[in-house]
Amino acid sequence: MEHRHRAGSSHQSNKPFKSRHASKGALREQNKGKVNRSSVKQAGGPKTVSKVDRRHAAKILQQKKREELTRISRIFEGRQGAPKIVPVLPLCPDSNVEAAIEALYVALGETMPDYAKTEQSILNVDRFKQKIQFVPLRRNFIDVLDAFKVADFGLLLMSADVEVDQFGINCLLGILNQGLVNVIPVVQNIENTPQKLRQSVKKSLTSFVQQFFPEEEHLFSLDNNNECMTALRFITSQRPKPMSWRDNHPYMLAEQVEYESVSAETGTLKVTGYARGNPFNANRLVHIQNFGDFQIQQITSSPLSSASNEMQEDSNLLDTPKPDEQDDLVAENEPDFMDNEQTWPTEEEMAEADARVRRMRGMSGDGEKKRVPKGTSSYQAAWIVDEEDAEYSEEEEEEEDAKMMEEFDGEDDMVESAAANFPDDDEYEEIEMEGKNANEDEFDAEEEARQYEEYLKQRQEEFETHKDFPDEIDTPMHVSARERFARYRGLQSFRTSPWDPYENLPVDYARIFRFENYNRTKARVVSQAIVGNVKAGARITVWISNVPVQAFESYNKQRPFVLFGLLQYEHKMSLLNIQVQRDNAYEETVKSKDPMVMHMGFRRYTVRPVYSQNTNKGTNNVHKFERFMQLGRSYVATVYGPIVFGKTPVMFYKESENVNEPILVSSGTFMNVDVKRIVAKRIILSGHPFKVHKRSAVIRFMFFNVDDIYWFKPVQLSTKYGRVGHIRESLGTHGYMKCIFDGPLTQQDTIMMCLYKRIFPKWNTELYRGGLDGSVDDVTVVKSTPMDME
Repeated sequence: MEHRHRAGSSHQSNKPFKSRHASKGALREQNKGKVNRSSVKQAGGPKTVSKVDRRHAAKILQQKKREELTRISRIFEGRQGAPKIVPVLPLCPDSNVEAAIEALYVALGETMPDYAKTEQSILNVDRFKQKIQFVPLRRNFIDVLDAFKVADFGLLLMSADVEVDQFGINCLLGILNQGLVNVIPVVQNIENTPQKLRQSVKKSLTSFVQQFFPEEEHLFSLDNNNECMTALRFITSQRPKPMSWRDNHPYMLAEQVEYESVSAETGTLKVTGYARGNPFNANRLVHIQNFGDFQIQQITSSPLSSASNEMQEDSNLLDTPKPDEQDDLVAENEPDFMDNEQTWPTEEEMAEADARVRRMRGMSGDGEKKRVPKGTSSYQAAWIVDEEDAEYSEEEEEEEDAKMMEEFDGEDDMVESAAANFPDDDEYEEIEMEGKNANEDEFDAEEEARQYEEYLKQRQEEFETHKDFPDEIDTPMHVSARERFARYRGLQSFRTSPWDPYENLPVDYARIFRFENYNRTKARVVSQAIVGNVKAGARITVWISNVPVQAFESYNKQRPFVLFGLLQYEHKMSLLNIQVQRDNAYEETVKSKDPMVMHMGFRRYTVRPVYSQNTNKGTNNVHKFERFMQLGRSYVATVYGPIVFGKTPVMFYKESENVNEPILVSSGTFMNVDVKRIVAKRIILSGHPFKVHKRSAVIRFMFFNVDDIYWFKPVQLSTKYGRVGHIRESLGTHGYMKCIFDGPLTQQDTIMMCLYKRIFPKWNTELYRGGLDGSVDDVTVVKSTPMDME
């Protein structure tokens, strides 16, 4: 008969599934696209909100969104509206920028001016009541990044005959990492492809573009007027994608640059163009690429010349700096060396420390004395348990003496000391113990050196096969460990042990600025930047004072000249923490303190970043230093640099022989300017068990003299098999030491001592001037075949 389980009285019965309630997936599908909004607040506590109030709140929210969209698009409309900036980027060596721009002019029935082939030009699209500013780009990497920093749209020219080369891929990666813009992929030379292969070529190019811009599903062509009008309609009807780091700053693409000399080296630079982003403020600084930050002398309007039958509008003064509110050019503090802490120990303190170490070793006077029965030798006295050994002896003998403890049940289990066993003064005496330095198990110097060499060879093989402990190092044999590792300390817990962030700071920390509350300052600075006299979309001239003449000499109408306004405090130097991740295509080793070119927003610097783990688990704000950057992990790069507000994109490039072919190493986002963030470098001193007896063991090869053992005695020990212990005492003079652990030890285990030292980045941040090189990438044409396209 088949047995069947029957539930008892204590059986738990759950509620059945009610089908009238939708599942979580169905609810998510039903609410797709809906935006959560805050409920209507009423005074006097919680009350029921009527349906009319809910509708009114939704209407107000919808009205605010429409006003925001109208405000954004209004700067592009009308005769005095700002043009939409559209760089034309040739991704392939045979891409024809001139032909693409000319096709768009012809589609509107206009003739392209001669200067538009290589310089900026503005196309009036009267049909759509907007203007488009074309920026023809040469194959210069820095020019491409600068143009797309201020771009609203981007024309990406690809060829049906030639593949996109490495320069084009590097440009796409840079555009993608610094901030997305609306792109218009265009295919050229499609007429050279056979009719039956054109569709496959377009599919191949579309899939290539979707690797970088997944939302782009359409491939444009400029072969006839209808397709050109489609591209123009797309540019004029779409709104530019917002970029928060850019829109929080005022910026301008220069149309005209003039220079008035004040002295032989400096003068006033006049930059004319359309103001974009937040309003320009004469009290704030501006950043000129490759030359740094400068003060504004004044801002004037610069209206376009009108028709001949209308009066010419004069330029008006829009804003001038206020002396008490204008930002200065002081980027760093001057350290006061008289404020340094006077903590160097005196000679008396050093002598006292040496005497304390001698007392710990039992070397301060005569040998150690012990009270033992009369007639006991020093060898026998060593086996008598002392008070300080009682707790360890009890645990070690517990398992072996289990039967004996049962016979004496009810008695005190604590092992008595030698003094308690012999209470009568007449029956015991004090004798001098033999020094523990005379260890009979030690080898002579030659045998010790030979075994140490064999140990090092074995360790080298372990390093090659096991990379679980990359911080493991060997203690130098001929240098004192307390001198070699004098700046290191031990931590009982890496996440919770206290560490003073203002302890032993370098002089460079006296040169930087820090915030009492960074988030509060950021909110105030960003909110103040919204208000200003110079509105976005106006054509203005910014007068910049004390600009070196080299800045004007480097100006070239065929290259984009970008001007960015800084927020308050963004000129000051501080400690920057940047969250980065290594690029998958980079295959070489990435080490800390390697020279890099940092592209951070609209600024470029040469730096040597220090990498650390990106962790938030600890309460002491201590993060482990990383010597190398691995794939697939998130790191924090720490450098000295100017203060940044907001989530600014950051890219680290490694320079190559060709300035137009830098190698992308990593990319990420700016985190904060936390100067209290501690980056701790860890080293692991390792030792080998020489003799093991349950929880006690004699360890060698970690230190090589007695002074080092007692110096590092307070530091906790650990093993690769998970045991925890500490140093008990030194044995002999060759670095042998007795250690106690929390469990039995095995002979094949390795003893480790973790030491930590705080490290700081070096003050080597300099302005990157590689953008002054106006060379163009060499054109190498590689013909693509239909098989490649498929």
